Amino acid sequence: MMYVVEVNGQRYNVEIDDGVAIVDGVKYSVSLQSVGGTPVRILGVNDAVHRMVLRERVARGRYRLWLDGQRYDAEALDSRARAIRDMQASVAKPAGPAPLRAPMPGLIVQLRVKPGDHVSAGDGLVVMEAMKMENELRAPAAGTVRAVHVSVGAAVEKGALLVELE
Repeated sequence: MMYVVEVNGQRYNVEIDDGVAIVDGVKYSVSLQSVGGTPVRILGVNDAVHRMVLRERVARGRYRLWLDGQRYDAEALDSRARAIRDMQASVAKPAGPAPLRAPMPGLIVQLRVKPGDHVSAGDGLVVMEAMKMENELRAPAAGTVRAVHVSVGAAVEKGALLVELE
């Protein structure tokens, strides 16, 4: 399967097939083994062995991981999903930071940011429960969180100001 992987802002084309990974045209022999009951994975690349800890799934296709003690933010999408996301980004209006408002009435169940945090377009800011489903509300544009106007457990109405960005 073909993936487009972005690690700390650098993009790579990765094709994986039965123990072989081709990264930007370079072939590697790879293996990945879980260490039972832990987030630790043993990653083999050619003759090298690395310890990888996968602790957080930040969003669909986005992960925070540690490889030999170094932290990496990675996004791995199949080539079709990457093309769709790139197309959406290219037609998105070039807006500055906009306030995040509640799209419907609901209950705030999680806050993922605090004032002063830097966010990128698409980063999850707030999780709200509406109609028995949890919805992650994302940043409409890159910016810095100026203010958070809600707290966990708060009931909000449609259109309520949740997070201000600058």
